Amino acid sequence: MLRLKTEQTNHVQVDKPSARLSLAFIIVAFASLSVGALAGMLQGMVRGGVIHLPSWINYYQILTAHGVLLGLVFTTYFIVGFLFSGMARTNGGSLTKTALRFGWTGFYTMLIGTLMAAFEIIRNNASVLYTFYAPLKAEPAFYIGSALLVVGSWLAGYGMIANYVAWKKNHKGQRSPLFAYMAIATVALWQVATTPLAIEVLFQLIPWSMGWVPTVNVILSRTLFWFFGHPLVYFWLMPAYIGWYVCVPRIIGGKIFSDALSRVAFVLLLLFSIPVGFHHQLMEPGISPAWKMIHVALTLIVVLPSLMTAFSMFATFETTGRAKGGRGLYGWFKHLPWTDVRFFAPFIGMLFFIPAGTGGIINASNQLNAVVHNTIWVTGHFHITVGAAVALTFYGIAYWLVPHLTGRTLTKKANRVAMVQIVFWSVGMFIMSTAMHYLGLQGVPRRTDYTDYMNNAEALSWIPWQRVMGFGGGLLFVSAVLLIGVLIYLGKFAPKGNEEYPIGETDGEQYTPAILERWPVWLSVLAVLIILAYAMPIMEQIQHAPPGSPPLRTW
Repeated sequence: MLRLKTEQTNHVQVDKPSARLSLAFIIVAFASLSVGALAGMLQGMVRGGVIHLPSWINYYQILTAHGVLLGLVFTTYFIVGFLFSGMARTNGGSLTKTALRFGWTGFYTMLIGTLMAAFEIIRNNASVLYTFYAPLKAEPAFYIGSALLVVGSWLAGYGMIANYVAWKKNHKGQRSPLFAYMAIATVALWQVATTPLAIEVLFQLIPWSMGWVPTVNVILSRTLFWFFGHPLVYFWLMPAYIGWYVCVPRIIGGKIFSDALSRVAFVLLLLFSIPVGFHHQLMEPGISPAWKMIHVALTLIVVLPSLMTAFSMFATFETTGRAKGGRGLYGWFKHLPWTDVRFFAPFIGMLFFIPAGTGGIINASNQLNAVVHNTIWVTGHFHITVGAAVALTFYGIAYWLVPHLTGRTLTKKANRVAMVQIVFWSVGMFIMSTAMHYLGLQGVPRRTDYTDYMNNAEALSWIPWQRVMGFGGGLLFVSAVLLIGVLIYLGKFAPKGNEEYPIGETDGEQYTPAILERWPVWLSVLAVLIILAYAMPIMEQIQHAPPGSPPLRTW
């Protein structure tokens, strides 16, 4: 057991080279969000029969743009920018030269890849949705661009690791700052989870799309994708958790509940969020029920660190509220800073994560999944996970991070407009996701354009609810416009100053087991879990491969 030293100041100003790197990622993230939000509004209105798209664009094209730009581009760029900023903040305000070199190389590699993939989507040569499932085939440039996006994120991750290693060398025998520890856990998850995706793209999809091989093993392709696809959810969530665990306590004037609990939660997220991909393939042939059962069990175990997070956060809220004079069972509640968007946005995100987590348990349960599989219920679950819990937390972070990086301040006026933006987003997401969940229980399929199925009576009964979805999407677009406007103001026009980078402190001296920071131990355990969960079924899929599929283009 080693003693953890608490940090004593939160007014550390990041240096300009480090700020420029983080800001570059943040700018691309929100530029992607603005286009993705427009695509989302359009597809909601098309599906509800409110508008018809012009002949030069199709529904699946904007559906692909929406999924790729928001699910992959916005999240990845924001997460990298946020993690770099926190690494700089906990390193005295600056990144090491090695971290900066890796960071900028990664940024430009990601940007080139993003532009390549986006260009093919615009040309309508890649309307394969963000999962880019084979046998639907995009142009090779789309897959090459996707590969560069992943490789660039690896390079950025290497920069964070280099910064972490340098800190450890200069602070021998000390526990690393909690933010840095959580950032490294997130980077480790991303590096591991994206490896099979890179294998799928490089060795299956690119040769197949170029015509070098005539067919592709579809079940293997999907298995490799979902090896990545579920950890992707936790790649989104873990930075949001960093905001909850590390930043929110400082914002509300409280303390981090437990440093050790926080680190254990992240270790468990790393271990149990990767070997679970078959629960996305419960209805697919080619995978034995026994392997699916193992993945379902591991999926349900990952609920544990989420429950630990909920306990830790609400313990922090209650202890802070009571320290400020709260009495009675719920008296502490009114002492939280409800008019501060830096707290309000992530708190609403936490509330959304309650039904999101419940829906995740349903999706991972074999019998219940049979009811909702491939219905728009899954889309509703997806949106309240990444579109609400994650996005709202990222917005709350952005409102203090952007002025911090640009040497400006979050003004009261900007805070008020930001609060309105969060309310619009929350209401719009609630309306849209509720309609999606309801329609999913009626058997309404996902990933479909507007149709009345030749005036089928049951299908016609779905249309009013699909218009409700479109209305919710419209509110979300209005919210996105407000968001971009506030961020531009905070980055360019707000009064100059030194906006605090909120890093929470522990309550007194706490002890944290040293083994939590022995990464070789945890990565070895993770490797064993992955081998147990994936080695045999992947070998079976290769040795007993089904007939391969030629490329298909359905648009």
